[in-house]
Amino acid sequence: MNVPNNPPTASSNKERCLEYLKKYAEKDLGSIEKMFADGIVLRDWKIYVEGKEKAVDETRKNFANAETIEIEVLATYENENTVAAELKITVDSTEELYVVDVITINPEGKITSIRAYLGRGDD
Repeated sequence: MNVPNNPPTASSNKERCLEYLKKYAEKDLGSIEKMFADGIVLRDWKIYVEGKEKAVDETRKNFANAETIEIEVLATYENENTVAAELKITVDSTEELYVVDVITINPEGKITSIRAYLGRGDD
């Protein structure tokens, strides 16, 4: 995973976001499950699910449908409890997706929502 040269401070929400993206690219479902809050909301251009079990199941399906996942972080934006990450995601070395993930994190450091928005590249 390519990450911009501005390393986040220890235990910042940006660091949590980047760790989530790293574990996603590694298809590490066990680590991702530990990052999710019980009442997490997961929404993208295809699905909407509420609850940790459903979010983990949806993530598992995504992993099963992809041999490899590469995530390039193009930019991040952070406020008190939310990080937006502009991403270039390459699935199976062929499908390129330009996505903005808006990730909300609670005071305990757990992810409470992930809202993903599909964009387009510059070509």
